[in-house]
Amino acid sequence: MRGLDYKGIEALDAVLAAGSFERAAMMLFISQSAVSQRIKQLEKFVAQPVLIREQPPRLTEIGKKLMGLYRRVKLMESELLPDLMNEALDKPLKVSIATNADSLSTWLLPALEPVMKRRHVEVSIQVDGEARTIEKVRSGEVSGAIGSGAHPVSGCLADYLGRMDYVCVASPEFYQRYFADGVNQHSLVQAPSVSYNQYDDLHQQFLSQFFGLSIQGTVRHQVASAEAFVKLAQSGVAYCLIPKLQILTELERGELINVTPKCYLSCHIYWHHWQAESGILKEISQAIIDYARAVLEQE
Repeated sequence: MRGLDYKGIEALDAVLAAGSFERAAMMLFISQSAVSQRIKQLEKFVAQPVLIREQPPRLTEIGKKLMGLYRRVKLMESELLPDLMNEALDKPLKVSIATNADSLSTWLLPALEPVMKRRHVEVSIQVDGEARTIEKVRSGEVSGAIGSGAHPVSGCLADYLGRMDYVCVASPEFYQRYFADGVNQHSLVQAPSVSYNQYDDLHQQFLSQFFGLSIQGTVRHQVASAEAFVKLAQSGVAYCLIPKLQILTELERGELINVTPKCYLSCHIYWHHWQAESGILKEISQAIIDYARAVLEQE
């Protein structure tokens, strides 16, 4: 059985990175027709389209699987070749992972720190919502992702990391201004809040589950920074849902108040990664799993 022609997948990767066949040709130092021909030959081999030819180009489902395979092979090759050639590793191993902002701002960097110090590695961290990071594994953009879904994509594992509890907090000044008569439907409609972006449905879930409210009609700021959440809450600008792990010191000092101690949300998070891992990918997965399970709530 004839194997895959990786020149076709390389051309596919270039088209995605460059955003067009013309720019991909410039990246690969070949003609635009050669790029097109390589991808057509790849599609002929797998007997189905691998690329949706629109602007920007998008992968089909089989295209996503091929891209995931290609990036795994490239990483394994970059680890293996120095040993085969009896040469030192001169270029860093490039690893991309996706995470939600809250994991990044609390425990992820300390988890990765030992590996980043020990190995010659270049880590790229993409930040997105808990439910959207897993799609980046499916598309081959990243080697692993921290997400809320328990169901792994094809060819991957989903290891349970733990539970992050989100508490509703505000400054003492904000509490007296808006919640002196209690946290209820009326006060929540009046009080400004803050969410990460338009895909952040945590606040809507909180209002709906505990107070029967819709987020529509409330005052809601959007700030795409987990660290800014804490600063906004401390300054008395807004109340917000923040991982308890992130604000233990602020709660202890009284800089922030848990305004609904009986009402909080829990998010179960998982590490999605390829089944067949070795070398640096295996080390990173083990570091993430071990550290997360040590610091996150377990059930």
